[in-house]
Amino acid sequence: MPMELVNPHAAGIDVGSRSHYVAVGQQEGQVREFGVYESDLQQMVAWLQEHQITTVAMESTGTYWQNLFAALQQAGFQVLLCNGKFTKNIRGRKTDVQDCQWIQRLHSLGLLTGSFLPDQATEELRTYCRHRASLLETVTVTTQKMQKYLRLLNLRLDVVVRDVTGQTGMAIIEAVCQGESDPEKLSCLRHGNCRRSAQEIAQALHGNGRRDLLFALRQELGLYKVLQEKIAACDLAIEKLLKEQVEADGRKRELKADPKPYKRVNKNAPRQMDLNQLAFQYFGGVDLLKIEGVSHSTVLTLMSEIGAEGISKFATAKQFCNWLKLCPNTKVSGGRILSSHIPKGSNRLKTTLRNAANAIGNLKDTHLSNFFRRIAFRKGRQAAVSATARKLAVIIWNMLSKGLQYMPPTQYLFLDEKRKLKLVQRIKKNIAKLDLQPQDLGFATT
Repeated sequence: MPMELVNPHAAGIDVGSRSHYVAVGQQEGQVREFGVYESDLQQMVAWLQEHQITTVAMESTGTYWQNLFAALQQAGFQVLLCNGKFTKNIRGRKTDVQDCQWIQRLHSLGLLTGSFLPDQATEELRTYCRHRASLLETVTVTTQKMQKYLRLLNLRLDVVVRDVTGQTGMAIIEAVCQGESDPEKLSCLRHGNCRRSAQEIAQALHGNGRRDLLFALRQELGLYKVLQEKIAACDLAIEKLLKEQVEADGRKRELKADPKPYKRVNKNAPRQMDLNQLAFQYFGGVDLLKIEGVSHSTVLTLMSEIGAEGISKFATAKQFCNWLKLCPNTKVSGGRILSSHIPKGSNRLKTTLRNAANAIGNLKDTHLSNFFRRIAFRKGRQAAVSATARKLAVIIWNMLSKGLQYMPPTQYLFLDEKRKLKLVQRIKKNIAKLDLQPQDLGFATT
């Protein structure tokens, strides 16, 4: 039975690191190999135009597809970027020529679906944020090496301070690298907020003074400082890009977000910028930080992975959750459910939402934390993290696509709000106890 031809002027490209194979048909002379240089890409565009091709399908192979994708889009082709699992060949097709012909056949019959791709501004922001995340991973490795050399020097700083890269830890490490070895003098660098006393810190800082380990520690400390400077420069680039996008829209420029002093800023989150205000303007007046458990890093990841208008590419919240792979992959055969596990694989946004869901599980008396505990009681914490992450994704989709604000059934009070409420209740109680009138307190009444 012949299948209907959906895209008659379609081409398929097998993307490679050194060459690309392009098929405009299934005949032997309808396949051609092109290089990866800019001149080769322009020759490919001209060859496709000669064959009156209007739409092209390709696999998302590593990062080799990006320049080719941009060249084809600039030439006016409709480009479909497909996941490799949707273009897996049938048995026996193992050559590059057969691969590109198979992609061309599937695309001609309309059997391929495209992947989500952000706009140019979001892609630029994504590059900055992913580079920043890579720098943070390198900082983590450098910090672990500093702890290792301190331990080998018998300077057990990791025992007496919670974070060796905090104010107390960095002051002591810099003094050690400058040649200071007296424990009493090192303990005097203790910050006032440190829980351990100066005597306890001095007791842990009797080192052996090995020159080789001190040299390695100095090297790692210098690398740590350089990485911190790189991260600060990356934060400035992110802030500049976000402000440019906000200033380009007059309506967003006039928006003003409510201050949120109760939202803790993680040490790895950008500190130079007011992310609360920028995110509120970026999303057109939708305040995502009002959701409990959603941090500044969560919002920044959402901005870099989806963008301001990217949520509109998902028609329903179910499609958004399916793209995040937070929906159960139910398999039914013979009327029986064989499995309903969440499919494998994750992207950065899914990981961020799961981290936010894990933080929600540690809160008390909130709408989402109560939902988390109900799921955790029946199926365990891991299932509760996935279910709460999916619920967060649905909430975010509704807020961004419909322009709604977060209105949970039960409002959550943060620490500062709880203190204010308790203070007001205590004052009211004292006024009632002493039977005070407004005139007694100096309040004018009408």
